[in-house]
Amino acid sequence: MRFRIGVVRQLRPTSSIRVPQYTHPPWRNEALQSRPYASVSAAELQFGQPLHETHPHLLEPGELTPGITALEYAQRRSRLASKLPKNAVAILAASELKYRSGPVFYEFHQDPDFFYLTGFNEPEAVAVISKSATEDDHVFHLFVRPKDSKAEQWEGSRSGTQAAMDVFNADESGDINKIGSALSSIVGDASDIYTDASPSTRSTSAFTRLFSSPSPSKTDGLSKLLDQATVKPLRSILNELRNIKSDAEIANMRKAGKASGRAFTQAMRQAWTTEKDLNSFLEYAFKRNGCDTSAYRPVIACGKNASQIHYVRNDDVLLDNDLVLADAGGEYGNYITDITRTWPTSGTFTVPQKDLYNAILATQRTCTSLCRANASNSLDRIHQIAEETLEDSLSQLGFDMSGNALATLFPHHLGHYIGLDVHDTPGQSRKAPLQVGQCVTVEPYATSLDLSGGGSIRLQ
Repeated sequence: MRFRIGVVRQLRPTSSIRVPQYTHPPWRNEALQSRPYASVSAAELQFGQPLHETHPHLLEPGELTPGITALEYAQRRSRLASKLPKNAVAILAASELKYRSGPVFYEFHQDPDFFYLTGFNEPEAVAVISKSATEDDHVFHLFVRPKDSKAEQWEGSRSGTQAAMDVFNADESGDINKIGSALSSIVGDASDIYTDASPSTRSTSAFTRLFSSPSPSKTDGLSKLLDQATVKPLRSILNELRNIKSDAEIANMRKAGKASGRAFTQAMRQAWTTEKDLNSFLEYAFKRNGCDTSAYRPVIACGKNASQIHYVRNDDVLLDNDLVLADAGGEYGNYITDITRTWPTSGTFTVPQKDLYNAILATQRTCTSLCRANASNSLDRIHQIAEETLEDSLSQLGFDMSGNALATLFPHHLGHYIGLDVHDTPGQSRKAPLQVGQCVTVEPYATSLDLSGGGSIRLQ
């Protein structure tokens, strides 16, 4: 069945889901009408992620993930397909569950590209978008873990192959454990294959196991198919799509930003004695204010620790008259925010601290004002302006700016793209003029050992 935007299947609070009476469907599902079904309330079913029917306090009707509707995900897949040649196939693999040690696993975080196109937030899944050879249409295949009551008792609910179609709008779904033969038949006649999935002997995902299995019989067929086809990277196409944010994406990022900003304000109103305590409060406050989790490991650095840009030990004491630098942010619906603030632990800047802070603040305000499409500035150009502005300000404060001083005092780029990743759309050029819908950071920085206790000031 060909997928068309006009027939996006969405669950509704009062609707029922048709559930197959048998538990072992073939990898390629037949038309839904050809199967026997029982009527089950959507709210009574269990899925591998929150849905409006099961978590109406988290999602609005029609949303597949917080703030993003099933229709928007379908439109994203259509835009990707429109950029592919006819008869081409795009293959994306979900993230794998990573383990800290033995059976102890880290919090799962979905691959941003896979999430952007599917909204599916479980591991061990593969999405395939195959474009028609004769018309501007495509088929969305989604291979996922099947329902398994014993596994779900230990690991939590899975959405399963039926929900891949009924909830996530796949045209065809299948068991991820049987993807070998299924993927071979899909890509066998493809003119081009687009994928960024890298085979690795250390990987355990079903997709990459196709390439790393010790049994030649499991890999030879697909390897030959890929050898005969043209395999191209998908990254540049997805970067082009993800770099321009929709209104819904921007709304999610504003929500994360507001919640995170309130957390910073609440933190600065209190006195802290250790980096660890401030770290703990911010991570709690992000969630308390409405975020799902922290967007990344926070940097909470006092005094000279702040001269290490990615200092994440966060285990030192906060001394009087020191500056504390906090680089942290919350995440909402997988969209993140990236905030940095610097303030005095005593509540009052010393004169040298205030002078340097004002120089950084003025640079940030100047650069932020240039982040608009009609100014025709690129991130690289705004970075150059930041260097010029900061160098002039530091010279006036008495800093020796001769030689390579600026690179030492301001060692990183002013900004980066932001969205589903902290550094969004990796590899995207910062030389192109900014466009409407792009989201970027602005983060001037300077470090000085002349400050009390040594330290750095960074604002983002």
